[in-house]
Amino acid sequence: MAELEIIIISVAYLISTVAALHVLLNKRDPRAALLWIVVCFWLPVIGVLLYMLLGMNRIRTRAQSWQDRGQGMHPVSDGNGEQHEESAPLIPPYATQNYQLLRQLSDRVTRRPLLAGNRVQPLHNGDQAYPAMLEAIANAQHCIALSTYIFDTHTTGKKFITALNDAAQRGVKVKVLVDGLGKLYSWPRVDKLFVNSKVQIAYFLPATWQRRGIHFNLRNHRKLLVLDGETAFTGGMNISYRHLLQKTDDTATSLWNRNRTIDIHFKVEGPVVGQMQETFREDWHFATGETFSGRNYPAKCSDGNCLCRGISAGPNEKYEKLVWLVIGALNCARKQVLIMTPYFIPDRMLVSALISAQLRGVSVEIMLPQKNNLPYVQWASRGTLHELLEYGIKVYCQPPPFVHSKLLLMDDSYALIGSANVDPRSQRLNFEFVLELYDIQVNNQLREHFTSMRLQSNLVTVEQINQRNLTVKLRDNFFRLFSPFL
Repeated sequence: MAELEIIIISVAYLISTVAALHVLLNKRDPRAALLWIVVCFWLPVIGVLLYMLLGMNRIRTRAQSWQDRGQGMHPVSDGNGEQHEESAPLIPPYATQNYQLLRQLSDRVTRRPLLAGNRVQPLHNGDQAYPAMLEAIANAQHCIALSTYIFDTHTTGKKFITALNDAAQRGVKVKVLVDGLGKLYSWPRVDKLFVNSKVQIAYFLPATWQRRGIHFNLRNHRKLLVLDGETAFTGGMNISYRHLLQKTDDTATSLWNRNRTIDIHFKVEGPVVGQMQETFREDWHFATGETFSGRNYPAKCSDGNCLCRGISAGPNEKYEKLVWLVIGALNCARKQVLIMTPYFIPDRMLVSALISAQLRGVSVEIMLPQKNNLPYVQWASRGTLHELLEYGIKVYCQPPPFVHSKLLLMDDSYALIGSANVDPRSQRLNFEFVLELYDIQVNNQLREHFTSMRLQSNLVTVEQINQRNLTVKLRDNFFRLFSPFL
């Protein structure tokens, strides 16, 4: 019996040693590495299992392995269109050193150039965005590519289904890509409403073992609508009645009141639409194995003054693009940084960059929802606020309805807009799409929007955070421990 115990203990510690070696080779943070090594040897079996479940970054490994095997999101070319290999130069008023440094960083960490001659129009809520999108679908002549995380099949979704079906009937090639987890938000499922339709619909990593297994992470959170390779829409909005602030006759009052969501979307014209279509084509190829042909890189808009770059980010990428770009913008800011996001769980690097910018004299303001639709995210977020407030960063909470808008504005001319939140899920676990743009007019419009929302919001103070009772503090800080997974 003693010999059997010795063998079991020896095997357990051998497994712990292998796990510890894996930690040494793969963990970049020495504090996390030391913690996991202690856990593995202190709890020889349970500790190793915990490391395998929580410590190993299988998400990035799996996504990169798909790409290495030719199954991931990678450029798919059909030989059409002009190729743009060099970024457009930054001319006055964007030629200052801080903008040049930020552009150089973006050139290095993205695979796409900065393109001139674009026009970007902000659209507030579904009341402005959906009519414009439906009109564009009605006017499409060649191809329509729609990618969304959620395709609600209530009243708003049915309008889009009708419009897409009508386009397909008149000969337009229509492809719809819905995230395999996002499709579960609505019933009936969207594909059931496209039965016997000429519209091609596919799901991104559906919950099935048939192809790549079941994945809670690795979600396609992108929102893209590209029409004829010339006009596109992107931002934070899914296809859902929730984004309509004005109630329609065919939406139940109780349902509408409970789920109303404020958001912002963007209509985009110009050469950057080609980059948006490339992103859709890569995702479509991954989901279906098919190559999606379309027109690339439309001509510059005659009145398009916006320098734009479309940025595809995800765990399959070599760089953590969104993290680096946000930190780069904070480091390059000279006057002001405004951040609006529904989900705010910054890591230590981002917290340090935010505080560093504030201490350099940059005015940093963060706008969050007062009541989040995901309470555990709000609890984890609140656990990070004390340190930011202590150094003078201003945090505002917007009262209901829930605000889902996502944007970062730096100084007078730079903006990051799109589908990404300021949390680990967007920065490391999901596939996201953002637009980087240099444009004074759009920046002014978005700053005015931020200012108008600020007037309706409540300033969070250090005293309010300190006055939380002990139970609330413990809850908030407990959920903060799990912030890498929320």
